[in-house]
Amino acid sequence: MREQYRTEPFTEDSLAATPMDQFARWFGQAVDGGLHEPNAMVVSTATPEGRPSSRTVLLKAYDAEGFVFFTNYRSRKGEELAANPYLSLLFPWHQIARQVAVTGTAERISRAETAAYFRTRPHGSQLGAWASEQSQVIGSRGELTSAYGKLEERYPEGEKVPVPPHWGGFRVRPETVEFWQGHENRLHDRLRYVAGGDGSGGAWAVERLNP
Repeated sequence: MREQYRTEPFTEDSLAATPMDQFARWFGQAVDGGLHEPNAMVVSTATPEGRPSSRTVLLKAYDAEGFVFFTNYRSRKGEELAANPYLSLLFPWHQIARQVAVTGTAERISRAETAAYFRTRPHGSQLGAWASEQSQVIGSRGELTSAYGKLEERYPEGEKVPVPPHWGGFRVRPETVEFWQGHENRLHDRLRYVAGGDGSGGAWAVERLNP
């Protein structure tokens, strides 16, 4: 299977001053283009020994500081990030022949930030955060639905659900952000922002990579 990408050139002079501003620009275009769940991203983590794992997670916020997602801290990704904070993100926007690839480090957000987001989740999703021991082995789906049913009885619709202590957000502070745009004959454009030597992201250099 092969597809010829037909897009306009993506050049350095069209870039925003920072990668997060450029991401906001491209993300807005992905949303306006009607992509299904453009906030879906592949999050890749690794153990201290370098054994990787990947999964699709929904981006829930982004700003000048980085990208935010939420998870069970006792899940595989939560435990791997606790031991090794380095990770990568990938936004695969195939329909518009674009990708955004991020490398950086993850840190837990404050409990206040987590609680504020948790309150915006649908009631059922709040219960689900309690019912699922994410990534842990379970005997059957019946065990999961039974746990959820007990929570429904304890916290019926309209009842305030407490924020699980083992659940919360991570903020990914980027060190590199690559914007990839497909072109004909596999002559793709790849422009990568690289943070300053101190890793603070205060000063960004831009590199063009071979496709």
